[in-house]
Amino acid sequence: MTTESNKVPVLGQRHLQILLLFLSITVNFIAKFNAGVSVVAMTNADTTNPDFPEYDWNEMEKSFILSSFFWGYFVTQFPGGYLCRRFGAKLTMFVSTLGSALFALLIPLTVDWGGWQIYCGIRVCQGLFQGLLFPCIHAHLAAWCPVQERNRLGALANTGIECGTVLAMFLGGIIAASSMGWPGISYVSCALGVAWCIVWLIFSANTPSESKFISAPELAYIESSKNAERNMTNDSGTKPARIPVPWKAIMASWPFWALLVARSSQSWGFSTLQAEIPSYMNGVLGMDMKSNAFFSALPYFVMWCMSYVYLILADVLLQRKLLSLNALRKTFNSLAFWVPAIGLIAVGFVNENQRTLAIALMTANVGINAGSTIGSALNTIDLSPNHAGILMGIVNTSANVIPILTPLLVGLIVKNEDDRTEWQIVFVISALVFGLGNLFFIVFGSTQLQPWDDENYLKSASNKPNETNEEDCPTSSVQLSKRY
Repeated sequence: MTTESNKVPVLGQRHLQILLLFLSITVNFIAKFNAGVSVVAMTNADTTNPDFPEYDWNEMEKSFILSSFFWGYFVTQFPGGYLCRRFGAKLTMFVSTLGSALFALLIPLTVDWGGWQIYCGIRVCQGLFQGLLFPCIHAHLAAWCPVQERNRLGALANTGIECGTVLAMFLGGIIAASSMGWPGISYVSCALGVAWCIVWLIFSANTPSESKFISAPELAYIESSKNAERNMTNDSGTKPARIPVPWKAIMASWPFWALLVARSSQSWGFSTLQAEIPSYMNGVLGMDMKSNAFFSALPYFVMWCMSYVYLILADVLLQRKLLSLNALRKTFNSLAFWVPAIGLIAVGFVNENQRTLAIALMTANVGINAGSTIGSALNTIDLSPNHAGILMGIVNTSANVIPILTPLLVGLIVKNEDDRTEWQIVFVISALVFGLGNLFFIVFGSTQLQPWDDENYLKSASNKPNETNEEDCPTSSVQLSKRY
């Protein structure tokens, strides 16, 4: 084993899979967030290229367009986990990205006769396709990442979120002002998605053992790493194609609920940082952040940079054994939640003469929040590599309902956008959600592999006598936890 490990390539197929996941997230987030730029260009042609049609949509109609993506997005999160288990990440992610890309192409072809309503319908369909993505990404990470590299590779793949967000804002504005006009945003988005699909079909594989390009030493390295964490092979040495989902055990698991609460709290707080602070700055401070591409993209560029800072710091802390993985996740998640919680409250007390401070606070809050990826987003794989896609589907369903609900709460509280006191209530609520959500994660969260990850867990549970002790039942959950 030592000899084989020494021959493992420093850069191998596992890194190519991570690059493909990074690019997948990037191209899908470009398609997800470029509507913000498109809608501005489509309703105010003078700011971009006046040679293309302009539409007279009011603020409510534009809000429907921007929010409609999430109507479809949260619906398919949970089915995404099932489809990934049934058909594999390779096919499911291909369909997800291709469907989103092709629907993007329909926008300039149909909006002339369908108006904002057809635009909303297309965005809903894009959301339905993209909802399949993240459950597959987490399942793919679980299949391809050696245990000791899981944190690093998973975080690298997820930096596509920040990259895609920044590119959506910068590229969208450049394309809309070019000879392609606002239709070019859709054309480029479609082309990027289709190009990724072609590369994905050639080089991706659901598992290392299915890859045509992986070397024998790298395959042995990945499989032996996972098998050292848990005994999950059958007689032929391959993982069973389908493992029953232990729903009752998952729903009774405190670490799972801690993850669900943490990710939902993150969604609440981040949606406030992303959507409501710019509105506050516009109403109270008189700053139109959304019309300034630099100010709009700056927080996400800093977040992208900070994600690599967190990644390097995590590697150093783990390799030098200064923190355990459990302590690392909770420390990073605390930084990512509690610092922005304080920052949200601070923003509410900034006045018009402190606009630079307001921008600095907003940028710092979003940047520091990048630690939530290592802090809690990758925890699905810690708890259960076998059911990572299912867990991600459940967690992301809850998390993606939040961006639909938070604007409604803001609408109930903020009756006058110029009223600082009303906004302070919004920020205090978000800060409490950030703070209490992370506290719950600290108390009940865990990085320990859960007993219900075992492929034989349900069989063991069904065969267990009514009254047993540890010695009488060799497959009890107590002994399963000791095996891991």
